[in-house]
Amino acid sequence: MAATILVVEDEPGIQEVLKFNLGQHGHDVIVAADAEDALGLLRGALPDLILLDWMLPGMSGIDLARRIRADQRLRSVPIIMLTARTEERDKVLGLDTGADDYITKPFSPRELMARIKAVLRRRAPQMTEDPVEVAGLKLDPVSHRVYGDGMPLDLGPTEFRLLHFLITHPERVYSRSQLLDHVWGDHVFVEERTVDVHIRRLRGALEGTGHDKLIQTVRGAGYRLSETVV
Repeated sequence: MAATILVVEDEPGIQEVLKFNLGQHGHDVIVAADAEDALGLLRGALPDLILLDWMLPGMSGIDLARRIRADQRLRSVPIIMLTARTEERDKVLGLDTGADDYITKPFSPRELMARIKAVLRRRAPQMTEDPVEVAGLKLDPVSHRVYGDGMPLDLGPTEFRLLHFLITHPERVYSRSQLLDHVWGDHVFVEERTVDVHIRRLRGALEGTGHDKLIQTVRGAGYRLSETVV
């Protein structure tokens, strides 16, 4: 599944190589030449992942990573650090600062894509193309199909994204505002009751196979997807 990736890199040649290779794999790429540009872009829509060069003009990549991890709104965005520094202490510093992975230059496009996929699988599984199944409810992001006990189910695009997010984060409770941020995007301004409407539609689509019972309302907190049908 295509992810939006923010590349923070000051060398134009590396920018172009990254844009080309990421684009070849279907990802949407946003480029910032320094930390200030990156922070400006992050004030808008959040990316799904950040590729962050260590050596930047002005604020370093390490300092930018610290800023990101200290910000309540930004802290959950995965970061892969790109750097020519190869010593162990530098890798430890990068990871301790909050990077999810650390790639030393030069690196092959194949390695980079594998690392991106691995980080997204850990931190944002709803952005991968891996099929997922819970209690006989199966969702396939590639074919954009959902099956309940082998029976095809008809979901609208928003209900599909909502189910994909919930099914890849089972047993975790999400508030309406959190679901809006993760499923609709934190830059989209819609009322929280919109979530209730789409949860109702999602339950309706799953009702025929009894999987609507997986979508649970947690009073005063939000919604979760249970791994067992109650």
